[in-house]
Amino acid sequence: MLGNLGQRIITGSIFGVVVIGSMLWNPYVFALVFSFFMVVGLWEFYRFFKQHEIVEVPKEIGLFIGIFIYVLLVGISFEWYSVISLTLIFPLFFTLILNELWAKHQHPLLNISVLVFGIIYVVVPFYLSIDLHVRDTSPLPKVLGMFLLIWTNDSFAYFTGRKFGKHKLFERISPKKTWEGTFGGLVFTVLLGVLIGTYINHGEILFWTISALIIAPCAIFGDLLESLFKRSLGIKDSGTILPGHGGVLDRFDAALFAIPFFYCWSIIYLYWR
Repeated sequence: MLGNLGQRIITGSIFGVVVIGSMLWNPYVFALVFSFFMVVGLWEFYRFFKQHEIVEVPKEIGLFIGIFIYVLLVGISFEWYSVISLTLIFPLFFTLILNELWAKHQHPLLNISVLVFGIIYVVVPFYLSIDLHVRDTSPLPKVLGMFLLIWTNDSFAYFTGRKFGKHKLFERISPKKTWEGTFGGLVFTVLLGVLIGTYINHGEILFWTISALIIAPCAIFGDLLESLFKRSLGIKDSGTILPGHGGVLDRFDAALFAIPFFYCWSIIYLYWR
């Protein structure tokens, strides 16, 4: 009745209000909101392989270990417990392997790889977002600026691609993406980065310009990576929790790839300046 575009606008607006509002309200609220997204995203990732003919993923084990590691890392960021608690992560990863001893699966190494990759792909980026936000004292929170750059890149890559797109970027993976759209997204993302560094976080033009140059291609790669996952598994959307957008992984696909690179650059800049 509303149409797909109407659903996307309404869902996207609500999603934006929740994400931005939680960032501006309180670090604990932000952590709670992103923890919810993380759990749903991890569940969606393991559900990718529900009907797979070869991969047999015990998603309950992956979810339990993933959540445990996530809570451990977030707790250290909030200084709830000592950094020494990080040592628990190593035996936790190895417990993922133990299930394959009794499960009698035909491809245990492949199953273990999918379980571990799910934690790396989903848990780590959400955790890094929280850790960076807890450390940050900028007028415009760095994580919020990062998401604004990602959303700008996504939006303008879409619109410029529809208007001027002729040359396919990765037709095998995502037939609708074009070089023209990619370049348009990059230009407007860099422009926003300059504006943030000039008028909001004063004196950080270099940081936000380089951030834009990092985030724009990473956002494209993140989108392409999830498209590759879904295409290879014959799946259209990762879920249905966000009407018009699909699942959490569909909405965070660009961010999951961009966050580790932006986090790394932010830490380097923090100690470099």
